[in-house]
Amino acid sequence: YTIGWICALDIELAAAQEMLDEEHQPLPQDASDPNSYTLGRVGEHNTVIMVLGLTGTNSAASAVAQMKLTFTSVQFGVLVGIGGGVPSAKADIRLGDVVV
Repeated sequence: YTIGWICALDIELAAAQEMLDEEHQPLPQDASDPNSYTLGRVGEHNTVIMVLGLTGTNSAASAVAQMKLTFTSVQFGVLVGIGGGVPSAKADIRLGDVVV
């Protein structure tokens, strides 16, 4: 699995799972890893998807670190989800806009 897809909310996980072209069976997981993963393929890319247990930067960093220990081949990570907007004097970014 080379792509790590992180969702902050369960509803985002449900949307991410619908994006999979193919879902894979779960792999054996170390008991010390509390994360729950969905495995699958998007296009040519094997992708591991997880939802954060708690919101916030500390819980996100911990969950992603554990994902990297479990899936050592992950090369790219994306945090995809719903945001409340990005305050900026230069850009008018609102809920529903896509920010990369």
